[in-house]
Amino acid sequence: MPLTAAFQERLEQMDRARKERLSLLQVEKENQESKSQIIYSKYSNMSYAEQRCLMLEEKIASQKLKISVLKSEIDSLDNKYSSNMQKLRNLKNDVVKLEELKKGRNKFYAEKSREIEEFKNNVSKFVMQCRIHNEELRSNFNKLVSNSTNLQGSSRHHDRFEVAAAETLRRELLTKKRNIDCELASNHQIRGKLMKVTSGSQSL
Repeated sequence: MPLTAAFQERLEQMDRARKERLSLLQVEKENQESKSQIIYSKYSNMSYAEQRCLMLEEKIASQKLKISVLKSEIDSLDNKYSSNMQKLRNLKNDVVKLEELKKGRNKFYAEKSREIEEFKNNVSKFVMQCRIHNEELRSNFNKLVSNSTNLQGSSRHHDRFEVAAAETLRRELLTKKRNIDCELASNHQIRGKLMKVTSGSQSL
């Protein structure tokens, strides 16, 4: 009987110990599960953080690419601006040169116009002088012809030498008249050419 009671008590102790161990195991299991959840949560958070890091890296790479493209565009615009500025400077230099050439051309045309006007005046004076001289020669020639005719008709006793001299003078006067007529024709041609040159320069 005492053995049975002791055995029963031993069984009860063993059962209590088993229950305590089961309780401890349950607590340990719960702790492990809690730790596992915490670890899984941390792992999930780490995975999410890694994904966010990858996304940020991709965004950074995309922004760097955009920055590189924009930098290339800025460099291209700078080169175009420099090229356009150089062209503008060249155009300004060309404009200055053209203005200088225009001033020189106007000065040249003014000088040539004065020379042409002076030459025209001289030609006009020369033509007038030639006309006056021509009229004088014509008058003298007519007088000589009249005198020669009168001399031949009024008397046949004049010296033949004087008649020959008068005839020679008449030929010389005729030659001079032809030369003056040629000069007048040439002067008229020159005057016409000068008028064309003057009108051409005025149109420019």
